[in-house]
Amino acid sequence: MFLCAESWLHFRVIIITDTACTGYSRAGLPESPQRIANTIDRLKRQTELELTWAAPTQVTDEPLLRAHTPAMLARLDMPEDFDEDTPAFENISRHARASVAAALDALKLGRAGESVFSLMRPPGHHATRERSMGFCYLNNVAIAALEAQATGAKRVAVFDFDVHHGNGTEDILVNRPGIEFFSVHQHPMYPDTGAENRGFNCFNYPLGAGTPRLTYRAKLANALDDLRSFRPDLVAVSAGFDAYLRDPLADGTLLPEDFYWLGQTLRALNLPLFSLLEGGYSEDLPELIFAYLKGVAGK
Repeated sequence: MFLCAESWLHFRVIIITDTACTGYSRAGLPESPQRIANTIDRLKRQTELELTWAAPTQVTDEPLLRAHTPAMLARLDMPEDFDEDTPAFENISRHARASVAAALDALKLGRAGESVFSLMRPPGHHATRERSMGFCYLNNVAIAALEAQATGAKRVAVFDFDVHHGNGTEDILVNRPGIEFFSVHQHPMYPDTGAENRGFNCFNYPLGAGTPRLTYRAKLANALDDLRSFRPDLVAVSAGFDAYLRDPLADGTLLPEDFYWLGQTLRALNLPLFSLLEGGYSEDLPELIFAYLKGVAGK
């Protein structure tokens, strides 16, 4: 279902966030509270976009269990670390559920024609059906995609431009009719997946370290052309900003204007759309998110 043009004429963006998500950390982990706190500060200081702020609501187990096993949900309450990047923080189950709730709220708002961005942590796209990993505890975007399908969406596209492959999203969504997954990422690199397509609905666009910026951007455009050919009635975006030139965890080459272009190009699909924060670990993350939001909002 395409939105009427009038619904895209405003510059408002709804930001779903909660400062409670900054309430856990471990020294040395790049997935830090400052990612959210600094971005909130930057967005509250800007004057170019009309922003509406919303807090996440609540989530039940039903949508979580479409994507994850009961054993995985139970594991969230155990005290042992999941891996060196994914500690068993106190109350991490509550934080992870809040991030999922924000994703589901973003889905509802996107369906209503709003420009919406979930500015929450933890991220989600590395969490597989049975395992939390890579800073991710529950797979926010996969849960939202499955919720969309369960509530009437016929063709759901998930677009992941994080520099790391969305292995968890692929693991959950592979071979599910009515959903297609498109991931543009650096390879080889953590989590060492995504070298080729998988199943009939997971399409990967790997790029080598230091790929020239315009080549990287052309691959993003290629993936978005393929997504458009799927003719989705809804697009869920895993918005990772670590393909940025100065991100410390990867070897990307993108600049702020490329994230603005990504937002513009996604907006031009003229489809219900919502975006969820994944990675992005440079000090410039707030500026990258702001550039993307201006593109999404049509500013």
